[in-house]
Amino acid sequence: MSDTPPICPLCLRPIPPGVPQSRHHLVPRLKGGKGGETVLLHQICHKEIHASLTEAELARDFNTIAALRAHPRLARFIDWVARRPPAFNPRSTGNRRGR
Repeated sequence: MSDTPPICPLCLRPIPPGVPQSRHHLVPRLKGGKGGETVLLHQICHKEIHASLTEAELARDFNTIAALRAHPRLARFIDWVARRPPAFNPRSTGNRRGR
């Protein structure tokens, strides 16, 4: 087993042990993605995906990492979070979709 931490495919930063992380279904479970491909992300990255896009948008247009990385709002988030340490996980409240 490797001691190298996994890399978050959204922000391309390592996911150190103990840092909040979660699995993202590339096609949402409720939109036919149950049992489908998942990716391991920082929890902050996963939350930003769901704050930015609806389940329908994720299923229809943003069901790959490349598509997610190309989304304008997520691209700005990635640029911002890439300058933070891998363990960065701020407290946030509320739904940011639509901001």
